[in-house]
Amino acid sequence: MARSPARPETARPRAALGALKPLFPFAARYKGRIAAAIVALVAASGATLVVPIAVRRVVDLGFVHHVPGVGEVGMIDAYFGGLIGVVAVLAVASAARYYCVVTLGERVVADLRAAVFARLTTLDPAFFDRARSGELVSRLTADAAQVKSVFGVSLSILLRNLFLFAGAIGMMVWTSPRLSVLVLAAIPLIVFPLILSGRGVRRRSRAAQDRLADASAFATEAVGAVRTMQAFGMASATARRFAAASEEAFLASRASARARALLTGVAIFLISASVVGVLWYGAQGVAAGTLSAGQLSQFVLYAVFGASALGQLSEVYGELTLAAGAAERLAEILDTVPAIGAPDRPRALPAPPRGEIAFERVRFHYPTRPELPALHDLSFTVAPGERVALVGPSGAGKSTVLQLLLRFYDPESGTVRVDGVPADAAEPEALRARMALVPQDPTVFSGSILDNIRYGRPEASEAEVEHAAAQAHADGFIRALPQGYATLVGERGVTLSGGQRQRIAIARAILKDAPILLLDEATSALDAESERAVQAALDVLMKDRTTLVIAHRLATIRAADRILVMEDGRIAEQGTHDALLSRGGLYAQLAALQFGAGADLSGERQVAEV
Repeated sequence: MARSPARPETARPRAALGALKPLFPFAARYKGRIAAAIVALVAASGATLVVPIAVRRVVDLGFVHHVPGVGEVGMIDAYFGGLIGVVAVLAVASAARYYCVVTLGERVVADLRAAVFARLTTLDPAFFDRARSGELVSRLTADAAQVKSVFGVSLSILLRNLFLFAGAIGMMVWTSPRLSVLVLAAIPLIVFPLILSGRGVRRRSRAAQDRLADASAFATEAVGAVRTMQAFGMASATARRFAAASEEAFLASRASARARALLTGVAIFLISASVVGVLWYGAQGVAAGTLSAGQLSQFVLYAVFGASALGQLSEVYGELTLAAGAAERLAEILDTVPAIGAPDRPRALPAPPRGEIAFERVRFHYPTRPELPALHDLSFTVAPGERVALVGPSGAGKSTVLQLLLRFYDPESGTVRVDGVPADAAEPEALRARMALVPQDPTVFSGSILDNIRYGRPEASEAEVEHAAAQAHADGFIRALPQGYATLVGERGVTLSGGQRQRIAIARAILKDAPILLLDEATSALDAESERAVQAALDVLMKDRTTLVIAHRLATIRAADRILVMEDGRIAEQGTHDALLSRGGLYAQLAALQFGAGADLSGERQVAEV
């Protein structure tokens, strides 16, 4: 079963570079750009390391042993002219390095975002039952941005300073082995404390990112329900809750910044103190005549280069710890295995489709409610072209039937079959392609009306979209809008009424033209006039199609060939509308509860409780 993204208390800690390991395959796709960056790095580092040699020659031959004359002055001019050339190489190589690494970071993060989002689209509803959409969006945005800062900037600094540090150490050994022993002996005393403290920094960074995700999740939920929030006078209370969540995120970030600041301060002190110590010891050698001033100048410059590189490496290590937490959170999504997936050898559904449905002793609990069974040994069949209505009290399991049929979940036991093939033996996309769903609360996206209807069949022409809208009795109100079918409907279709959104959903299902039609309260949001129009369209749509209907309206139920009355996850009774009323069982009781015991239960306006 799919697992939800791990929280900090359950995530297994890994070393910073180990946490970044899932990102390496994304970078490995661009070997040419990596090679170009490495060449530029080597050139820039080499140019930097040449500078102290020139300085030594100038000090020893140009100043200390200077004898007035044209030759010496010419030598100094040549050295400084050469330095200009070195600086030019350094500038070009640094620019090339920056471009290659930054564009590599942008490319890697774009691919990473696409991969994470693609994985999210394949995860089953059980995953989203536990996860929060705001937190997932935070991972796609804030965490991905953190990773981008590492690949785009920090990685460039890391590689440059690694090359520079290694080169500076080598040149120090070449310049003065005796002084180099002191430097090399000090390095472990500097590096080990940084590594140990870095673990704490990474832990605090991960906590800060989780608190930020919590605040983002709350904000996403609040903004999505702004009308409900304001209607209940909860604006101030909601603002206070978000301020509290933001304060928690700030406190966690402050703790992370404090740890990083301490790490940086300790690194700078240790590195600078070691350079001062080496300079003092070298000055003693110059005074004793065992070391020339030029050699000391050259060694000190290399020591400064090495110390500066090591200091920046400590800062980059802090950045890596931040990215490691972000990479872990993204990798958790990439590593999540969908509970609902295609089998290794999927069975093909028969062609042409028949539209046959069968539930065979199906038992099911929702993962978030394991103690509450949703279906108990449920068995029924729906013949091709048959219209079957599901009715019963709330919580009886009607919507669960549709969820299992669409294979949003798999039953714990028993089998769901479509056209004789077990649902879990077929490709999920092929299975769902045979069904068209009109839910009680239809989803309308923030694009145009044309795009929303075309969601049912993306390759459909405008004429086909308009024909489907006309069948759903939506064409009239659509053409009355200022831009007609090109009208933008706002997020979640906020500019449309409930009935208009429902008719767009019906037009989408009509356009899909699937052999199995699933209607979950498809006319619940319509007024009486719209309902009559849409019901006429649904009657046409249901013709020669297998239809499962969950509905309040008796008009829809009376049109059914058979009614399944569900209670506590079982079928309590089944039959036609008139037969069930005459039987005086649960169906008759539900109708009587709505309209009173003395009501005429055969009238057109009666309703069976969902």
